[in-house]
Amino acid sequence: MTRLSVEMLAADAPAPITSAGHAQLGIAVLAGIAVIVLLITRFKLHAFLSLTIGSLALGAIAGAPLDKVLTSFTTGLGTTVAGVGVLIALGAILGKMLADSGGADQIVDTILAKAGGRAMPWAMVLIASVIGLPLFFEVGVVLLIPVVLMVAKRGNYSLIRIGIPALAGLSVMHGLVPPHPGPLVAIDAVKANLGVTLALGVLIAVPTVIIAGPLFSKFAARWVDVPAPDRMLPQRASEELEQRPGFGATLATILLPVVLMLSKALVDIVIDDPANLTQRVFDVIGSPLIALLAAVLVGIFTLLRPAGFGRERLTPLVEKGLAPIAGILLIVGAGGGFKQTLIDTGVGQMILDISKDWSIPALLLAWLIAVGIRLATGSATVATVSAAGLVAPLAADMSTTHTALLVLAIGAGSLFFSHVNDAGFWLVKEYFGLNVGQTLKTWSVMETIISVVAGGLVLLLSLVI
Repeated sequence: MTRLSVEMLAADAPAPITSAGHAQLGIAVLAGIAVIVLLITRFKLHAFLSLTIGSLALGAIAGAPLDKVLTSFTTGLGTTVAGVGVLIALGAILGKMLADSGGADQIVDTILAKAGGRAMPWAMVLIASVIGLPLFFEVGVVLLIPVVLMVAKRGNYSLIRIGIPALAGLSVMHGLVPPHPGPLVAIDAVKANLGVTLALGVLIAVPTVIIAGPLFSKFAARWVDVPAPDRMLPQRASEELEQRPGFGATLATILLPVVLMLSKALVDIVIDDPANLTQRVFDVIGSPLIALLAAVLVGIFTLLRPAGFGRERLTPLVEKGLAPIAGILLIVGAGGGFKQTLIDTGVGQMILDISKDWSIPALLLAWLIAVGIRLATGSATVATVSAAGLVAPLAADMSTTHTALLVLAIGAGSLFFSHVNDAGFWLVKEYFGLNVGQTLKTWSVMETIISVVAGGLVLLLSLVI
């Protein structure tokens, strides 16, 4: 889904909540989050169970019928797994193919040979930014994680020093640069110019990703020093392999889904006619599922065959690739269930109701509203859609550049402080083998830096253009 109707979402929104309801919902949100954090950190309960119990606690304290709470949680879990579950599975298979064939070794060895020492974090942020341009955040994480883990392990680098720049590159692209769904929704809502928004988005993204990526990772690596988790680390291909795929073939296989998704985005921008046959074809081949599936199928010929793998090795390889991600899928899904519970109990609408009477500049108002909804619901997309719908009337008298900056202010606010109600938080935590506290010190702080720096740059640009 790349475009949403703000009007339809607004029509389906719950009715405004009373002041008493606001207070009760606020307490429910804090209590639900506290239950999750306490169960995980104090009682060492599995994150999936903790998120499930926390969702029930949230609904009960908010006064919602428990059967409705269960429906919200299971709907959110199902929607999240449906959205990213297959992508994670396909990415895991592709990662296993890269590892066992020696293709990942070829990529890592080449990167280590070309960009060593202090240049490595900068190389990672550049790669992540380019790959992340057309990709959903979750897809980018799936594609980059094997490379990040192996570069950290083989080059004896801090996992956080290498991982944070990669995550920063992906996150900045996700929140600020079209054709990602969030920016496109905001562009449509406030009637901004796509080209101007894209240009200003890239202009703001460059310094933002430098500060939140390579520069911040120096400090984050001192706060959190963890090795690459062995359970997610692809092992070096057997030395018995007589040959392994070439660098070009391996890189082409990794970039194939990127090219397909970017092609879809460009066709959507140029043609912009859902009835057009060309656009319909690219909408299919450029969807994340088909793009990753295509990479897996191509990888059979570009990765496995050059390494001498026969057909009999394909099924065991797939099974081994899928085994480590079962827990991750459940945790990410439960994070989506908690997010949906928050939304359905009216937390997002509560933030909108409270913020309607704030008398502050439009760009700052847009950023603050997006921040509030992001903190409450954990969803950058929900924050973007809600904030864009609320501030859209303010764009009527704005110039083209300021309307574009309004979109970017919303996008920046939607990235603020990812925490336990965000599925991305659990994705990063599990892939990097961190605990909740370590994830907050690294990933959550990085997201906050991106939001604040990008928001500040938006305000500065508004003074000069």
